[in-house]
Amino acid sequence: MADGGLRKLVTLVNRRARRLEREGPLLDALRARRPGVRVVETRSMADLDEAAAQIARVVPDVVVLAGGDGSYMAGVSALARAFRAAGRGEDLPGLALAPGGTVSTVARNWGYAGSPARYARRLLDALVAGRVVATHRPSLRIRDDDAERIGFIVGAGLVSRFFEVYEREGARGYGGAASIVARVFAGSFARGALARRVLTPVPCVLEIDGERAPLDRASLVCASVVRNLGLGLRLLHRAAERVDRFHVVATPLGPAALGPQLPLVLAGRPLLGRGRVDTLATRLTLRFGDEDGAPRLRGDETGGAYVLDGELLRSAEIAVTAGPLLRILTPL
Repeated sequence: MADGGLRKLVTLVNRRARRLEREGPLLDALRARRPGVRVVETRSMADLDEAAAQIARVVPDVVVLAGGDGSYMAGVSALARAFRAAGRGEDLPGLALAPGGTVSTVARNWGYAGSPARYARRLLDALVAGRVVATHRPSLRIRDDDAERIGFIVGAGLVSRFFEVYEREGARGYGGAASIVARVFAGSFARGALARRVLTPVPCVLEIDGERAPLDRASLVCASVVRNLGLGLRLLHRAAERVDRFHVVATPLGPAALGPQLPLVLAGRPLLGRGRVDTLATRLTLRFGDEDGAPRLRGDETGGAYVLDGELLRSAEIAVTAGPLLRILTPL
């Protein structure tokens, strides 16, 4: 696409994202004056919902979401709600993802690389000039006990327990995440406490496209529309293979059998072992607890823990289906 420039752009900057909390080169790059670009800084969900409602009334050519993975999920979800409320369905404008979180995994899958400030400046300058390529990308629709959201990566079991450890240790970006992965991998051979904490299976009921999966406990359940989950972890190696389906992987294996399979994940190869699930799906339902529905995830009485695009949430049950097809813009 090189049409002499796009007419109207709105940049939504999440000031609660880790790299955007303080002044610096990244904020300067996002705020730099450009013709036709309006910058809106948000600090709460109320701010985001108000901005999304304004966008649904006067639709720009492109909305730039600046933040981390949670910011992208929250931004797309807010826009989808606002467009439905305005009678526009989910026909969203073009979207672009600018970095601002500790990792920004989804943006990395879709073109972001290098310095956050340099990439943000390059992205916005390219959008203004019309020097961008548009690619249709799939998404996930996730319904839990409290809300419906549009996201990209959802996981439970080791995914949620990994994030609990990650947040407890200060959410130190790629370096902190890599340290946890290395310690879990080493501990899976030595029966370490951290490996047992992260990889021990928990009771659950999993259905894929209406069929009960062959397990009643799981150490891992994950669904995604992006292949690289960060740190080169390509567990969902078939993600985005089809725009109307997403990749689901689940396993009941415990620490001693699951931990040593990390090299397979790094190579983008399927997990091994009985009872595993590895398929493309249109619907996934996950209920935490036993067949009777009683949640028993480390004594949590209100439901199980799961992670959606880096946000740790809780619900007794989640349902995942294909979300809207998004038009994502990246620099040429």
